[in-house]
Amino acid sequence: MPQTSRGNRLFSGTLTLLLLFLSVTAARAAYPVHEEVLENGLKILVLENRKAPTATFQIWYRVGGVDDPLGRSGISHLLEHMMFKGTEKFGPKTFSQTIKRAGGVDNAFTSKDYTGYFQLMSADRLPIAMELEADRMSNLLLPEQEVMSERDVVKEERRLRYEDDPQSLVYEEVMAAAFKTHPYHRPVIGWMSDLNSIVPSDLVEHYHRFYTPNNAVVMVVGDVDTAETVERIRSWFGHIRPGPPLRRSDLEEGPQYGERRVMVHKEAQLPYVMIVFKTPALPHRDAYALDVLASILSEGRTSRLYKALVHEQKLALSAWAAYDGLANGPGLLYLGGTAALGKSGENLEQALLAEAERIKQTPPTEREIQKAKNQVEAGFIMEQDSIYMQARTIGGFEMAGGWRQIDDYVNGIRAVTAEDVSRVAREYLMDDRKTTGILIPETSPGGTL
Repeated sequence: MPQTSRGNRLFSGTLTLLLLFLSVTAARAAYPVHEEVLENGLKILVLENRKAPTATFQIWYRVGGVDDPLGRSGISHLLEHMMFKGTEKFGPKTFSQTIKRAGGVDNAFTSKDYTGYFQLMSADRLPIAMELEADRMSNLLLPEQEVMSERDVVKEERRLRYEDDPQSLVYEEVMAAAFKTHPYHRPVIGWMSDLNSIVPSDLVEHYHRFYTPNNAVVMVVGDVDTAETVERIRSWFGHIRPGPPLRRSDLEEGPQYGERRVMVHKEAQLPYVMIVFKTPALPHRDAYALDVLASILSEGRTSRLYKALVHEQKLALSAWAAYDGLANGPGLLYLGGTAALGKSGENLEQALLAEAERIKQTPPTEREIQKAKNQVEAGFIMEQDSIYMQARTIGGFEMAGGWRQIDDYVNGIRAVTAEDVSRVAREYLMDDRKTTGILIPETSPGGTL
């Protein structure tokens, strides 16, 4: 990257801020979401975006890892896999093949709180996605052989993504320790013993309970006409009967009486540390300051964690912080990092906590605050550059309490002060909210790491 003079850098920074302000203003004005609810309870959210002749159709169900029955963790994720296995009208593998032949792409995801399916394609082909999604909402086939075969696929996915990945295994163990009563302690992919116990009848029951129009939200973003789109959705989905009303229990995690710790012994190259603190989530007013706090600690090479732990003390190869505040349950603020060669996980842990302590005692500078707020805003705005991410943003906020919170997000970030950041650090980064996980590398059977 070519070097610039100080004057050019100042001009560039001013221009960036101006463009950012214009982008934020434009983004806020560009969110005239049309909301409509069909008689069967299906919520429809449409946002017209005429930048290109494309559109995304997304349907999210309010079912995720938190809704898995006791002893059946992973069933929501397994059902996501099975949703591509076909109906009487559209046989196995037909769904994705049909979307691909129409020039589109499709996929799905399961989170702690919801499961989403999406297609991205030419706007005039969107009715194809509507027909396919409406059909599998009520006509999915779940034959025993297919269920058992796909269960084996998920078990292998679990082995690769968690059991054979030391850092992911630390995350899983930390979450299991951090939450005792709240279902966030269960992994979305499921415990292996629970996956082994799932049978086809479990999946059939889960499907009929949660895959109903009154438990779903449709998002359409792109080069569409709102009225026409709503009518097309009504024609495909309006006849589907609603299921019984569903209400999630207001589960709360009980009090924590001090730090919880887990030590993971696993074949690995270097120690790894993950520390999580339970915090509020949006729309709590402290969520904005927690977001800015994570940015100050972790965003870029001039962030506090990188400068102190990687550059100056050379304790870590990486050091980071993150805030997950878009959730139905408790939010989480994470601190973590990978230790440098020859450094211990305990040393890295103490250095991470020292930086957290420093920001509790001394509020960040005005420069730090403004930079962090700019970075949070910029990241939020840049995500909106694609119609897919616009729909994901609408869906994420909708599932966490309502899509209208989008309008408050940027203003909430802008209102954060230096004292707000120190205050939330003091209030939430404390032992009674903390769970620490440390990866301790072990040698392989051959005697090497």
